[in-house]
Amino acid sequence: MAVKIDNLDEGKLEELQGKVIGDVAGSMGLLLAYIGDRLDLYSALAEVSPATSQELASNTGLSERYLLEWLSANSAGGYINYDPATEKFSMTPEQAVIFASEGHPHCMQGFFQAVISVYADEPKATEIFRSGEGLPWADHSTCLFCGTERFFRPLYAANLVESWIPALDGVREKLEAGAKVADIGCGHGSSTIIMAQAFPESTFYGFDFHEPSIEHARDRARNAGVARNTIFEVVTAKEYPGKNFDLVAIFDALHDMGDPVGAAAHILTTLADDGTFMLVEPFAGDSLEENLHPLGQIYYSFSTTVCVPASKAQEVGLAIGAQAGQKRLTEVLNEGGFSHVRRATETPTNIVLEARP
Repeated sequence: MAVKIDNLDEGKLEELQGKVIGDVAGSMGLLLAYIGDRLDLYSALAEVSPATSQELASNTGLSERYLLEWLSANSAGGYINYDPATEKFSMTPEQAVIFASEGHPHCMQGFFQAVISVYADEPKATEIFRSGEGLPWADHSTCLFCGTERFFRPLYAANLVESWIPALDGVREKLEAGAKVADIGCGHGSSTIIMAQAFPESTFYGFDFHEPSIEHARDRARNAGVARNTIFEVVTAKEYPGKNFDLVAIFDALHDMGDPVGAAAHILTTLADDGTFMLVEPFAGDSLEENLHPLGQIYYSFSTTVCVPASKAQEVGLAIGAQAGQKRLTEVLNEGGFSHVRRATETPTNIVLEARP
C-alpha cells in the first residue's frame, strides 16, 4: 500500500538512509562472518596472514574465486585488512579476537550464529504476529541453542566466579566449603559447569525444560570432568525438586519463562533459610527511552522473535521481555515472595540481582 508523504525533510531522509545502508552492510557482513566461521576461514587467514586469495585457497582447499569475493567484502567492512601494494589480506590481533578466538569473551561468532538462527525462523516469527500465539523454545532452529550457549559461555567464564558470585553476601564462602546449588534454565550447562569447576566441594543441579539441551549438558559435564558434582534433570522452573539450596541461580532466562512469578515463588520454597537467589538478566533501564541505543535494539529484537514468543507459548505467558529492567524484575520477585532485592553488580551487558526472603 502506497503511503502519502508530506513535508519531507531531505536532510533527515538522507541521514536515515545512510544509517539504513550501514545496517544493511552490517547484516551482510554478519552473514559472511557466519560463513567464514563455518569454513574456519578467519582462523586460517590469521595463521597465514598476510596472504593473497590464492595462498588462502591453497591453505584451505577452497575455491579461490569465492575466497577473493569473501575477502573483498570483509575488507570493505573493516573485518580484515587489504594491502593494494601486495594484494594480500591480513588480520590484526583485535580482528582475530572478534572473529577467530573461540572462547574469548569478545569473540562474536556465537552471537552471529544466534542471529542467523533468527533469520532462519523468520516465517515462524511472522506468523505469530498474525496469530498472537507463542513460539516454543524447542521449535526454533538448533543454531539458536548452540549460538546462545556459545556466546554466553565466555561471558560467564569471565564474570561468574571472579565478579558475580563474590558480589553476593557470603555466597562464595559457602561454595568453597561445600554448598547445594540449583541452576534453573541451565540450557547446555555452561554456567553450571563453570561453577562446578570452580567449587569442587559443592554440588550443582542443572534444571531445564528442554531435553536436548540437558542431554548436551550431561555430555559437556563429563568432558569437563565435573560429572561427580553435577546433576542435570529435565524439569520446569516451577517443578524442579529439592530443598535447602544454598544458592539458586537463573542466567538470562527468567524473562523467557511463561510464569516468572510462579518460578520465583517455587524458588523461595526450595531455598535454605539463609539461602540466596541470584538473578542475571540482560542490562536494561527501567523505561523504553533509557534503552534506545544499539544494545537495546539488539535485545528488543531478540525479545520480539525469541523471548516474548517463548514466554507466550507457556502457561500464564507474562512475557516481560528481555528489556524488563530492574524495577520490573524486582516487582516480579516481590510478587514471588522475595522482600529484599538489590543490584549486586553489573556488566555492560548484564545486571546481577541478589534476592532474599
